[in-house]
Amino acid sequence: MSVVARAALHLQREFALVRPSSASSQVVESPQSSDSSGSSGSSADLHSPAGVEAFARAVLGTLAEPGDGALGRLIAALGATRTADLLLEAASVHRITGEAADGGESFTAKEVETALARWTPRIDHASFVRGLAQSERVGAAFLVPGDASWPVGVDDLGVHAPLGLWVRGDVRHLRPDAPAVALVGARAATGYGEHMTMELSAGLVDRGLTIVSGGAYGIDGMAHRAALASEGATVAFLAGGVDRFYPVGHDGLLQRIAETGAVVSELPCGASPTKWRFLQRNRLIAAASAATVVLEAGARSGSLNTAAHAAALGRPLGALPGPVTSPASAGCHRLLREFDAVCVVNADQVVELMGGIARAESTAASGEEGVAEGMPVVPAGTGSEASPTAVRVLDALSMRAPRDIDDLARRSGLGAREVMAVLGVLELDDVVRQRAAGWVRRRRAG
Repeated sequence: MSVVARAALHLQREFALVRPSSASSQVVESPQSSDSSGSSGSSADLHSPAGVEAFARAVLGTLAEPGDGALGRLIAALGATRTADLLLEAASVHRITGEAADGGESFTAKEVETALARWTPRIDHASFVRGLAQSERVGAAFLVPGDASWPVGVDDLGVHAPLGLWVRGDVRHLRPDAPAVALVGARAATGYGEHMTMELSAGLVDRGLTIVSGGAYGIDGMAHRAALASEGATVAFLAGGVDRFYPVGHDGLLQRIAETGAVVSELPCGASPTKWRFLQRNRLIAAASAATVVLEAGARSGSLNTAAHAAALGRPLGALPGPVTSPASAGCHRLLREFDAVCVVNADQVVELMGGIARAESTAASGEEGVAEGMPVVPAGTGSEASPTAVRVLDALSMRAPRDIDDLARRSGLGAREVMAVLGVLELDDVVRQRAAGWVRRRRAG
């Protein structure tokens, strides 16, 4: 019996990995759950290969950051169970590269060494058990590829696709036969932006579509509220675990979404939202939707990142025009002018966008998770702070409590050497400071 299978059977005595019922494909609510939505289902059968594979994906999801391509390649070659076994057994680089090659995936020793430096520090039995217990407490189900309600659109992300999805609510809203459209935009929305979002969201619900967004303030929140008010289905993708709704000010809204729709994350319970994870979350919003519409966005709005992912995946992309004098619509106007977004002003035009633009299968089939060439990418900052690795290191740092290299590596999901290199560059830019007990992030003047 594999290492993962033994661990799964041992933990099953105390906790259940909640899985969707094969009959209903609804969420399983734990008997201890304090906020049951009335769905039904069952615990994973950890005696079956499929149950062990799902458990292995849950384990691996705690070791890597979202979209880790190296882990995706390894799973594609060996399956999640064998991949987890190798990592938990601390298998040698030679053994991993050899087995991956037998599975049809070629890794260099350097690639495996770098990946292990990211994953190994996160192997923490106690942390995994806490997350599993928390998921059971809140009644979160774990979806994996092959489940009836798995949103197959996310598979277009290739090796960067999520290992699994934690769901609070009714997983049927994620089914491939439940057409969805993403409505996204700025947090600092104007009255015009909120009004148009309400009109489009309600109109799309009336046409039988599910509304997908990110649960944030501004446009996202209005899209969800309008869908709920119209008694329609809405799905919120989070950048942290589904056990702690974020932003806190939308706790009530997200509770309502979980009761009638679904709140989803690829991150395990207990995971905190970070800037890096918000950017990775955006790829799921785009991939899980048949089309993406940006309703209001400034020049640096994070919703442009979602638009970039949609374009890279070959999804239809729409944008709502606004007053030419409004900075809040500058991002939308740029999408329309430079990046072939389609102008949409009502629900009928969004439906036309979804059905009238052929999907770029060649782009999606490539499995590339990057953004479309030339699309606007919202950086984390300027200079050294703009790189993806720098964003992850900065997210892991505190302004008060010094953190050592190993701690930062675990928090960021990067290797210790990579963290050290990034810190060196950030220190030169006077962004971080080294103290006797570790590193801290410097406060900006003003």
